[in-house]
Amino acid sequence: MEILMESRIKKTIELHDKGYNCAQAVACTYCDLVGIDEQTALRATEAFGAGMGGMQATCGAVSGAVFLAGLKNADGVVGAPKSKAKTYKLSKTIVEAFQQKNGTTVCCELKAKDPETGKVTRDCAGCIMDAAAIAEVVLFSE
Repeated sequence: MEILMESRIKKTIELHDKGYNCAQAVACTYCDLVGIDEQTALRATEAFGAGMGGMQATCGAVSGAVFLAGLKNADGVVGAPKSKAKTYKLSKTIVEAFQQKNGTTVCCELKAKDPETGKVTRDCAGCIMDAAAIAEVVLFSE
């Protein structure tokens, strides 16, 4: 797939460096492409940081990308949504691509230190860039 927009991956890191959590950095970078303002995206994704509220579960960067998938695709119909299957497929594609690249989507596993080198397996910046790159291909490359 080809990306028809200019990549915004660098912006995700700039936002993270300003204090946005991983989910916020991804969601806020692309919020204009899914029809919401940055303040709403910032507030809506705050709880996803540090692996779902500091629990070090699902990576916030992945959560931010999945958040965007719902906003981009969902039709907002409660009783009989026509979009749900496609939205789930987009989400699954994002999560599987991230997991394939990093071996896991779990924050504490991504940030685990290698016992021999003492280095973190994957830092937040790397996770954010990966999630953003995947979102650009999966969600914004038509």
